[in-house]
Amino acid sequence: MSGRSPTATRLFWVAVIGGCASLRYGAPALSATGAACLAILLHRLDRPRRFRALVRRIARRHAPTLALRRRQECFVDAYGNTIEDGWLRERAYFVERTVLPLVGERGFSEDAEPRFEEMLAIVERVACAHELPDEVDTPEDGIAYERYCAERLGEAGWDARPTGASGDQGCDVIAEKAGVRLVVQCKRYGRPVGNAAVQEVAAAALHWSGQMAAVVSNAGFTPAARKLAGTTGVLLLHHDDLTTLAPTRRAGRRGLTVGR
Repeated sequence: MSGRSPTATRLFWVAVIGGCASLRYGAPALSATGAACLAILLHRLDRPRRFRALVRRIARRHAPTLALRRRQECFVDAYGNTIEDGWLRERAYFVERTVLPLVGERGFSEDAEPRFEEMLAIVERVACAHELPDEVDTPEDGIAYERYCAERLGEAGWDARPTGASGDQGCDVIAEKAGVRLVVQCKRYGRPVGNAAVQEVAAAALHWSGQMAAVVSNAGFTPAARKLAGTTGVLLLHHDDLTTLAPTRRAGRRGLTVGR
């Protein structure tokens, strides 16, 4: 029976047991066997709907975060093109790391690979359907954007101040809360931020004796920047994240060794 599907296996054993029972109990047992087989078939036919419903439930639990990440990772470039590369990566990451383990636990492992695109589409619809507060227009000017980020940190209880236009050593904003110093580099970009910004703020954290370091941008981040941030402990944030940012002392490496 190892080569058969679970549904075929269930039908086989119901038929065997029901057939044996019908030899003794006659028509009632035969009718019960037929009803049981029909129920198994209907349950199997309903499997696609149950799979989609499960994926929707999982996505809806994270709808606010998905909607925010969609907003953060989509932008319009200098040529007027809508760039969604960052969001497409984020969406696939969510399906792979969050959805797949849960559908596997619920017995839908065999459905996951052939319906991967369907899962992505469901996540997209959930993210689009969730309403976010209207996005506040951010300053176009870089210096004004630094002040804007400092103000948003202030809303979260940080004592934040811009460092000024020169001599900042890669640090645009210094913020302190609960004995933790945060070093921030702000990037008001029309394209994803690269790993150079991560290198700079990691070095700035050493220079300014910061326990936390972050690059803040209105746009997304390149895969190289995300990889380097994971190694160095640098936070990659959208300015919307600043109003809820809490101080933490990050374990492990706190900065880069520059020049080696």
